Amino acid sequence: MDRMRAATGIITALGASLVALAAQAEASKIGVAAPLSGPQAILGQQIRAGAEQAAAATGAVLTVSDDSCSAEGGTNAAEEFIAAGVAVATGFLCTEALEAALPHLKDANIPVITTGVRTNSVTDSRSKTGWQVFRLGPRGDSERDAAAAILTRLWQNELFAIIDDGTIYGRELAESLRAAAEQAGLKPVFVDTFRPQLDNQVALIGRLRKAGATHVFVGGDGEDIAVMGRDAAAQGLAMVFAGGDTLNTADLAVLPASGTLMIAPPQWASLASAEVLQRLEAEKIVAEGYVLPAYAAVEIASAASALAATGGKPLTEVLSGNAFQTAIGRFRFDAKGDLTQNLYRLFRFDGTNFVPVD
Repeated sequence: MDRMRAATGIITALGASLVALAAQAEASKIGVAAPLSGPQAILGQQIRAGAEQAAAATGAVLTVSDDSCSAEGGTNAAEEFIAAGVAVATGFLCTEALEAALPHLKDANIPVITTGVRTNSVTDSRSKTGWQVFRLGPRGDSERDAAAAILTRLWQNELFAIIDDGTIYGRELAESLRAAAEQAGLKPVFVDTFRPQLDNQVALIGRLRKAGATHVFVGGDGEDIAVMGRDAAAQGLAMVFAGGDTLNTADLAVLPASGTLMIAPPQWASLASAEVLQRLEAEKIVAEGYVLPAYAAVEIASAASALAATGGKPLTEVLSGNAFQTAIGRFRFDAKGDLTQNLYRLFRFDGTNFVPVD
């Protein structure tokens, strides 16, 4: 009788284990939405490549959908994910596709980890919309916040100027720094709007020199910042120029001046583990663009799915309440679904590349 009871107990335990494993396998189904056609297809292929490599490493089962960076594509992707029974959706580079997909995914109780959408409202409106979206990337205001925080600390004893090119992007970037400087008790020696895309900025450099500026923040394109640095150097001025992520532009006709500062997200390949980079290289995948963020998104989705399956908690609660170690770092989401850390960092141009400033 004791042996029969023991055997029955073993069978029951095995059955329970199989049920748990089945539930976990079901939860490891992950949807990947990316623009695999149209002008953004090259970025979509980066997402697909990174996600597939992460799935191979974690055992996740992917459903990949072309969202075409459009509202119609986002809706279609959501419908495909619901039909496939995915537990988490990842990807989504474009606001239009994400916003169209979110109401459908919300109704199906499928959270989203977006790797590319920076629009503030998708997380800021969570209390009103109930959208279960988590952002594995910067918000739209992250660059402005980082530039203001970093430069007001770095330039507190410098004679600095703030200029912008008159665009919404440039003006908001410059205004954020100006407001932060004022709160910190700092006052720029020169504030102005410049005319962008000129062959030279000699006249502007003359005005900056007259004002006594030794450090200049530029809200504008990387090309204009590079031209300013060149023209200042030609006049024998040791001005330090700083700008945002536009300095990452790959095909600058003029190199930035040595010492130019850039506020930008990290180069993910510099943070990735050697094992992951070797795996990508073996598959002839270049670790650029959205490859590594997509890889990390699938890692997080897979880990959260497993925790939800074993702990009996809703996936949204798991995503909100845990830190996740990925190939490119450790991430935690706040109550709205944004990252708790600002990804933007300070870089300095060494004459060849932008290198991180510790």
